[in-house]
This record gives sequence, C-alpha cells and structure tokens, in this order.
Amino acid sequence: MIRKGFLLASLGLVLLSCDNNDEGSYIDIDLSERMYAGGETTIFSATSIAFRTPAPNLSASDLQTHLMGDTQFEAVFVTAPAAVNSGLGPIFNNSSCISCHPNDGRPNFPANLANRSGLLMRASIFGQDENGGPNPVPGFGLQIQNQAVFGFTPEARYQATFIEKKETFADGTVVILQKPVITLVDPYTSLPAGLMLSPRIATPVFGLGLLEAIPEQNILARQDINDTDGDGISGRANYVWDPVERRTILGRFGWKANTGTLLVQCTAAYVEDMGITNYVFSRETGHGQSNGGDGRDDDPEIQRPIVDQVVLYCQTLAVPGARNVNSKSVKEGAKLFESLECSKCHTPKQMTGPSPISALAFQTIYPYTDMLLHDMGEDLADGRPDFLASGREWKTRPLWGIGLTGLVNGHTTFLHDGRAKNLTEAILWHGGEAEKAKEKFKQLTEAKRKALLDFLNSL
Repeated sequence: MIRKGFLLASLGLVLLSCDNNDEGSYIDIDLSERMYAGGETTIFSATSIAFRTPAPNLSASDLQTHLMGDTQFEAVFVTAPAAVNSGLGPIFNNSSCISCHPNDGRPNFPANLANRSGLLMRASIFGQDENGGPNPVPGFGLQIQNQAVFGFTPEARYQATFIEKKETFADGTVVILQKPVITLVDPYTSLPAGLMLSPRIATPVFGLGLLEAIPEQNILARQDINDTDGDGISGRANYVWDPVERRTILGRFGWKANTGTLLVQCTAAYVEDMGITNYVFSRETGHGQSNGGDGRDDDPEIQRPIVDQVVLYCQTLAVPGARNVNSKSVKEGAKLFESLECSKCHTPKQMTGPSPISALAFQTIYPYTDMLLHDMGEDLADGRPDFLASGREWKTRPLWGIGLTGLVNGHTTFLHDGRAKNLTEAILWHGGEAEKAKEKFKQLTEAKRKALLDFLNSL
C-alpha cells in the first residue's frame, strides 16, 4: 500500500499558507489534505460514475450488502399484484430511488412538471403535529403526490411560473435570475386555506453515512444561536421526531435537517415518493383518503432485509476526491472562499466518531457543511416551518463533489428548487446570514470570480 504522504509528495502537491494580513483572518489551507474529501472512503474518479462507487475501505461483508443495496436502489416498482417489485402507489411521485437520484447525484429541474422527476412538493398547514413536526394537510398529508396508478387519481398536478430578479456585479456584469413558483392544479379534492408548499429537488446520495457519523457534540459546538460573536451568522441545529427510536433527536438530513437518520430518510422516501409501505412506515401515504388506499393485504410491500440493504448502500458510497488542488487558480479561489467567509457555514473539515460500519468510523472528512440551519433570506424562503426550522432557514448543503455535477448528471442546476442554473447563480441567491458574503462576491473582478468558481469546481 502506498502511504498518503508519499503519494502527495510524488504528485508535487504543496500546502497553501494564507497570510493573516490578507482580507479576513483564516487558518492555513491544506488543499493536499482536502483531496481526501471522504477520508479513507475517498475515490479519485472524474467520470460519470464518480458518485456511485462503493467506498474502497468496506469490509467484505459490508461490500456484499452494499452491492445488494445497489440493485435495490435501481429497482423499478410496478402496480400490484406483480411477482417482482410490486406495490407502487396507488399515489406516488416516482417509481424508483435512482429516478430521483440519477447516478446517485442530483436531478435537473424538470422540463415537464407532469412527468415523473426528482422534484416534489412538501405541504403542511399552520401549527404542528403531536411530535412537533409540520402539521399535515387534511386529505393530502405532508407531500403532494402528482402521479397515480391506473384507476386512481393523483392528489394534484404541479404547475410552474417564473419570477425574474436582476443582480449586477461591480464590473457591470448583469445576471438575470429566475425563481420558480410552483402551484397545484386539478386537486382531487378542495385544497384548504393556509396551505404551505415547499418544492424540493432530490439531493446527492454519496457521503451520507459519514455525515451520519459526525458526533452530535461536534455539530452543536458550532452553534451560535444568538450570534454572540457578532459576525451575523447564527447557525443552529434542528431537532426532529424519530419514529423508530420514539424520541426527539438531532436532525441531519433533508433540506431543512428535518430527518435524523438515513433509515428514516430512506423508509419515508419509499412510502411518500413511491407508495411502498415498510416496517417503519406501515400505512399507505394516502391512508384514509378517497384516492389513497389500495385495498390489498400485502403490507409491508418491501421487506426489512431489502430496506436495510438500501440504507447501508446510501451510507457507504465513496466520496469523490478533490481535483486540481495544485492549480494556482484553485489556490487563489480557496483563499477567496475563506476571506468571503463562505467557510463559516460551509465548514470544510469534520471528524466522524464511532460507527457500526467500520469504514466510516473516525474519519477526517471535508464535506464543507456545518450541518446547521441558517436564515438564508426572503428570496430563498419557502415560508414553511419544519420542526425547529423556520420558513427562512435551510441546512448548509455539503459542497463535496459539486464540481462533478455537470459530468455525472449533465446539468449544473442547484438549490432546493433547482432555480440556480450554475454556481454563480447559486451564490447570488444567498441572502440573510449569507448576504454579506454575496455582496463581497459581487465586488470581485471577473478573474477573481473565476478563481472562486475554479475552487468550488475542484471539490
């Protein structure tokens, strides 16, 4: 086995030291170490399968389970009764995991909202449920299913209009942004007053087990709820109800950190996205609705061993390593990332703790997220609370692998509703706690903006 230090030296990689007299104050940036974004789970692949490769340090038994989970992740469900993959619907959004997470990455904003896609609509009304979560919409639940099997009616169809916003850089460059406003049409029954809707684009799957293994105290240590340091950034944790443990736990997954574990994330997706009941969520998503019961005595529609295989698969995908770290432009972009204070939320470094999966335990990783909620301003607000998350708060998204999105998924659209067509637009949509960073970005010259983007695309 080649030792990492020897490998770095042989590649001619050097450490980047940042002068503390430069704009802002930041620690030395060790880009050579950041190459190993996923610690020992890292792979160096700039190909279309960069997001869907098993972690290279898995044990033989975990690798076998991972490969079985891979098969199930790609399984396409069909209407019951069927010999294989039975139980789709009766109302749903898509028919397989991979359809929402193409190549284990992120889907594009759909060209036709009538088709199955990686976009869905979360819904709730004012108030909270008995566990402190969003209050389900009578007759519709917490998610709007826009598809249905033969003989059933979707809850509603999605329809989008767009609002334009202009941003101007200091050098006069103008960017026209477009915000999708998605509404419901043709509901199967009347929609109640006070409906709160939030569009959500599916997120990449790789690296999730590492994020799950970050010790809770490490995440909480980064909170600054009352902005005691006065920097305008006050990240805080979400706490959510866990239906397996039957208690409130730290939220880690979803756009608002509204799910605590990958088990719940996966099983909720099975029932809400595909209408597939399981050992965690045993009722059809439309239970009690006139369009929601299939009347079949076949629950759960997916067995526990399959669920557990898919969960481990999502936990143990490799993380693509950083690229071009010795490039002058990438080094300059890394300094800008720090001086613009992007790293105060997109925290580069995290450590994992103990894990039942040995490959994930005690890893030094570089996901570029603090795992906390931040107020992102009115432009990005969805107005829909989710446990402790307000209608203006979102969890900091990890940035690892973001530069491979175009290669893996054939597009560069980002943010929770896919509104940003590229990384520049994604930055320009930032507001609230990130307003200052965005305004600094707008003051950069074109060359410096390119350097920052080169750095982001190296991740």
